Amino acid sequence: MCQSPQNRPLIEKAITFYGAGSMAEAIVRGLASRSVMRPEDITMLNRSNSLRLQELQDRYGVKVSNDAQEKLEILKSSPVIVLAMKPKDAAKALKELGPILSDDQLLVSVIAGLSIQTTQNLLGKKQPIARTMPNTSSSIGMGSTGISFSKEIDDHTRQLVLTLFEAVGDVTVIEEEKMDILTGISGSGPAYFYYLMEAMTAAGIRGGLTADQSRELTLQTIMGAARMVQVTGEHPSALRAKITSPNGSTQAALERLDQGDFFETVISAVNRCAERSREMGAVLKGQIS
Repeated sequence: MCQSPQNRPLIEKAITFYGAGSMAEAIVRGLASRSVMRPEDITMLNRSNSLRLQELQDRYGVKVSNDAQEKLEILKSSPVIVLAMKPKDAAKALKELGPILSDDQLLVSVIAGLSIQTTQNLLGKKQPIARTMPNTSSSIGMGSTGISFSKEIDDHTRQLVLTLFEAVGDVTVIEEEKMDILTGISGSGPAYFYYLMEAMTAAGIRGGLTADQSRELTLQTIMGAARMVQVTGEHPSALRAKITSPNGSTQAALERLDQGDFFETVISAVNRCAERSREMGAVLKGQIS
C-alpha cells in the first residue's frame, strides 16, 4: 500500500550505522521516535556484540548484523553509511571499507577528532563525507549537531544530511577547523550540565531535602534557566545580574564559585575537550599508510 505524502517519512533512503554505541543509538532513537525514517530502512552493524544488536533490534525494530559476509554486502550497497565506531577501531575499519565503496556512497562521520582529509586518506579515495558532531540529546529530538562537508558533496546530498540531523535537533554548519571547539561546547556539553546537576542535587540532600525533592528542584531550575535565555533573548550575564542582589544569598553563592575560579575552569574544560579531540585526530592521522 502506498503511503500518503503526509505519512511518508522525511528520509526514504536506507541508512547503515557502522557501529552501535551510545551516539549511534541516540540518533536512531531520535529518528525512530519522531517517525523520520522507517525502522526497516535503518541497519546497525558492530564487530561482534550480538547481544547489543539484539537489544537494539528489539527496542527500535531496526535491521542488525554482525556476520562478516553479510556486513560486507550491506556496506557495499548502502547509499548512506554513518561511521559510528570507536575511534580506536576507525583506522582499520576505514582501510577495509575504502575498496568496496562506490563513488556515490555518502559517509557521515560522528567520530570525534576524525577529519575529512584523514578519513579520505584512510579510505584511499575522495569519498563524499559529512563530518558531524552530534550530542546524545538527539535521542529526544533536542540535539545540537555541528556539520562540515567535503567538497565532493553536492547540494542534494548536503540537504539529505541536514534533514537527517535537523530531525533530531538543531544544526550548525561550520568550517571544519572549528569542529574541535564545537566538540568542547556542544558535543561533550551535556556532561558538564549533568555534573553540575549532580553537585546541586547532592547539596540539597546534604541540606535535608529528599533525593527526589532535590532532583526535581535542580532539574526544573536548569530547564527554566535555559528557557529564560531562549525566550528573553537576553545575555546570561544580564539575567544573572537581575537575580543577584548586593550582599544577598545569590551573590554569596557566586562569590564562592569565583573563589574556585569557576568561569575560567569551565573555559579550561571546554578547551581541554577540544584539545583532546585534536589529539585523537592526530592518532588516527598517524595510522595512514
